[in-house]
This record gives sequence, C-alpha cells and structure tokens, in this order.
Amino acid sequence: MTVCAIEMTTTTPFTIAADGSYAARLAGDGQARYVERWTLAGPEAYAVPLPLAQPEEADSEVLPLADGRVLIHRRVADRHAFALLYPTGAASGPRTGQLSLGAVDWEEGVLVTMLPPSPDGHSAFALAASDAGTTVWRVAGGPFGPQQVARVAGRCSGGVWLDRSGRLLALDRELDGAVKAVAVDLGCGEVSPLLQITEDSDDRLLLADPDSGLLLLRSDAPGEPRLGWGVLGSSLPVRFPDCLRADGATAVPFAVQPGQALMPETCGVALRLEGGGLALWRPADRHVFRLGAPVGWLGGTGLWSAEGRLHLPYATPEVPCGVLGMSLPVAPPAPVRVDPPPPAAAARPVPLQQAPLR
Repeated sequence: MTVCAIEMTTTTPFTIAADGSYAARLAGDGQARYVERWTLAGPEAYAVPLPLAQPEEADSEVLPLADGRVLIHRRVADRHAFALLYPTGAASGPRTGQLSLGAVDWEEGVLVTMLPPSPDGHSAFALAASDAGTTVWRVAGGPFGPQQVARVAGRCSGGVWLDRSGRLLALDRELDGAVKAVAVDLGCGEVSPLLQITEDSDDRLLLADPDSGLLLLRSDAPGEPRLGWGVLGSSLPVRFPDCLRADGATAVPFAVQPGQALMPETCGVALRLEGGGLALWRPADRHVFRLGAPVGWLGGTGLWSAEGRLHLPYATPEVPCGVLGMSLPVAPPAPVRVDPPPPAAAARPVPLQQAPLR
C-alpha cells in the first residue's frame, strides 16, 4: 500500500460515472474554466479537455455518462440549461461538440442541483428543491427534453441510488421540523419512508451499496450526530460503531466496495474526514484506519473495485491526471464479546423504517 502526505482536498468538484469508466470536472482557473473528461477504464488514466469558445462559469455542474459524453448544467439568464459535451476528434475546427438537451425555468427560492450519476449509465437527473416541495427532473436519457418524473412534499437534498437500474432513489426530506430519508420510485413517482429511527431525530442516508444492501447513514438519534450503518430490507437494527464516534458529525463516506453480495460486513468503506483527511473502515472491524490522502486529491472522491482496491484521483503540476491505488489494511483482532439479541421491535423486515438503536 502506498500512502502520500496529507494535503487539503481540492475543492473543484470531481464526479465519477457509476461504472467507473469516466470522470469529469471543471478545470482551469478564474475566468478560463473548461470541462475536462478523465478516462479511467484503461490501463492508465488520461484526461481530454472539452473547451468551448466561451469559458464555463465556476458554478456549473458536470456529470460523466458511460458513453464518454459529459453533461453540463449551466445557469443561463432565467433558465437552468443542460447540454452534452463530447470530443469531436476533428483535425481542424472545434475540438468539442455540444448537444443541447433543453432547460428548466429558474424560480425564486428553488435550488436546482445535479443528482449523482445514475447507475444505468445513460440517464441524468436533477433536483429542484424548495420549501413548497421538491421535483425530480430527468434531464438526459429521456425521449425528449427535461421531464418531471417525481414530486416530493418538503425540501429534499442528498441523493443516493438504491438499485442498479436507476429507478429507486433515496432523498433526505426536511418536513415538519425533522429530516428523514425517503425512497422515491422514479418509475411511478411513489414516495415511501426509508429511515425513521425516532420520531424527532434527523436521519440522513449518505451512501448505499446495492450488491450487499449496506447503508451508511448519519443520525442524531443517539443524542449527537453519529455515523451508523444498516442493511436495506433487514430486520437488524441500525448500528452506531464506537470507532466512528470521533468523526461522526463531519465524516462523509464517499465509496463502498461493490460485489460483496449478502456480505455487508465485509465491504470496505472510504470516508472523507474534515480537513481533507482519509479513513478506511469495514463494518466487521472495530477499527478505523486514518491514512494520508494523495497530494492534489480531487474533490475528496474515489472508487472501490470489487477486488478491494480503492482508487483516488489526484492532479498536481507534475502529474496532471493521476490515480492512486490502495488496499484496506488488516484490522487488529477484536476482543471477544457477546452482543445482546436485537430488540423485538426490529422484527419487521422493512428498509430501516423505525429501526431501533443498537
């Protein structure tokens, strides 16, 4: 395992496609911003600039698709405009092609943001949130321009995919003074409870792995904001490991090891710590490994492989497009202990709704 010195994470957003094939970010400085696409599927990562005649605004959002095109969300006058960028490969003329996908009207008090890349690889969704309610828009992958696919009461944030088809989406909904994660079926628009640990607690879903069902969450139900984990569809209670308590209020899980079917305890989890640090952990272990992140780590992001390697993108003047690989160290043996049986209240196998604390 190679570990570099800790350095503050680069604030430039860096987004990796759901299948890990491509990534995208806004590169450049000041008034000379442009979209840059990274290819990650080959033996060595490389970057392709996608500049246009007019520089991009610093608050534009980018999202890579599995076919190599990059979706960009721009604020243009009184609209939120969406387009696909791609390299043309022409020997002369513009190096970047652009396909307009349409726009969503700007409204006072409505925040429009991109959701994480869809697992299907070709669709893209945006969230338009306000106190009056939240709309989920499909902005790419539909038969025509932006299309409303769901409406949710309350102001929603976050966004975690619960399946591999891109149909089930978890959102953190603020309603009646509390935040609860809900599941949204984008096929029919149905909304159902997902996290409800106590009536008054704020229960947010941070990350999910569809293969194993592992869910990473943050809740103040234990009396303070804590990181916890559970299993989608399981009758087992939510667990809040003591080893995660020190970082429970601020740490952000950003990658989970895939391919561990029915074995959530064995999944490697990568966490971004406050100040740009990095930590690795598994639910089966009672130990957190705090490690040095690579210099120039982009956006605090990364991708686990099914083989257990964590890949972290970074960019420095010497290495403008680099990926550092590391493995989860072996945890020290845990002391033998006998856990009490789960409370009887956890008998219903619902997706962590009203799951008791443990």
